Amino acid sequence: MRGHRPKRSLGQNFLVDPNIQRKIVDALGAGPGDEVLEIGPGRGALTRHLVGRVRRLILVELDDELAAELARRHAGRADVLVVHADVLEVELGSLADDAAALLVVGNIPYGITSPILFRLLERPRPRAIVLMVQEDVADRIVAAEGTKAYGALSVGLRSVAAVERLFRVGRQAFRPVPRVDSAVIRITPLRPEPLSNAEEERLRRLVRASFQWRRKQLRRILRDHPDLGYPLEVARTAAQRAGVALSDRPERLSPLRFVALAAALP
Repeated sequence: MRGHRPKRSLGQNFLVDPNIQRKIVDALGAGPGDEVLEIGPGRGALTRHLVGRVRRLILVELDDELAAELARRHAGRADVLVVHADVLEVELGSLADDAAALLVVGNIPYGITSPILFRLLERPRPRAIVLMVQEDVADRIVAAEGTKAYGALSVGLRSVAAVERLFRVGRQAFRPVPRVDSAVIRITPLRPEPLSNAEEERLRRLVRASFQWRRKQLRRILRDHPDLGYPLEVARTAAQRAGVALSDRPERLSPLRFVALAAALP
């Protein structure tokens, strides 16, 4: 696969630094009894460190040539499954023996990072996820409330999972060299699930509306946003129950406060 030309349309930048490859796989902590799903294995940068190390390895690759080559390379192995598909379209849970015990790893296309993250956090959620993402996306995910980087992505992930930024990866570790640096993050879904499906949907609606109007106060967002439209008295009562002030702006609320406010709203 060394002769494969990277496709810009698929956001292909191949990780060529073997030390970083091993560091990512080590961060996953997969052992002989584990089932691992790798997103976008490409030329096999991470795959080569996982084959034979885990009980079962599932490779989901969209590129026609790379998927075919991966299938040829691992044709004799019962412990490797190559799936030629778009990770945003395939039912990931159906590929695993036990979706809740699954470990996920990948150097994902930066243009579709958020959709992939939220797809991976659909139920049943994996046990742990280790991903290479664009550095500024990692910054947004782990940003503290009150900072410029804090937003809907921060709240959306951290309301259902613990998130760690593990280490930075410079752009020179890739070929072709991208225009940005990267970072590796670990996402560990919370167990037991802290919210029901209905509560998560209500939270997502609130968070999405709030950060669409992030410069406005909660009073106006809750009352005037077309996706919310709560009477002022209802908004005031919910805010009191959640321990937040209607004069606050969205960036001042922690994920836990958003969860509390969503739960207090009818």
